[in-house]
Amino acid sequence: MPANAKNLTEEFLRHLGFDATIEEHVLDDGLLLDIHCEDAGRLIGRQGQTLAEIQYLVNRLIFQQDKDSPKVTLDVGGYRSQAREALVKRALEAAEKVRRWGDIVELEPMNAFDRRIVHNALRDDPTVETHSVEVDGTSKKAILLRPKH
Repeated sequence: MPANAKNLTEEFLRHLGFDATIEEHVLDDGLLLDIHCEDAGRLIGRQGQTLAEIQYLVNRLIFQQDKDSPKVTLDVGGYRSQAREALVKRALEAAEKVRRWGDIVELEPMNAFDRRIVHNALRDDPTVETHSVEVDGTSKKAILLRPKH
């Protein structure tokens, strides 16, 4: 039986104490659930960490019910899209430094979701390549940008 991502997420958030309404948007690579609630800051958490963890758990629950379900991205009041735009901007600025100076540039440690955004933003750049590298003492990885040879 296919999982209903919107209903599952609403119920999950209700159990966490959030009275939320959700708008569902179909994307090329999955489903975007835009959450509207009173306490958006608490749901987003510091640097989006709470939202990222809830998104991970929701996807695990959905995958348990239906292994063919599309990946679900959670957003709260446009937070994710604004953060994505800022991250892509930082990646493009770092790529420009690599092109200009020929040096390796390291971006700050980030979670897998954010790293994927950076890798995808620079995937088609013919002059710069990206690599994720382990960061000691954390589960996050940093991204190195270097000139392509």
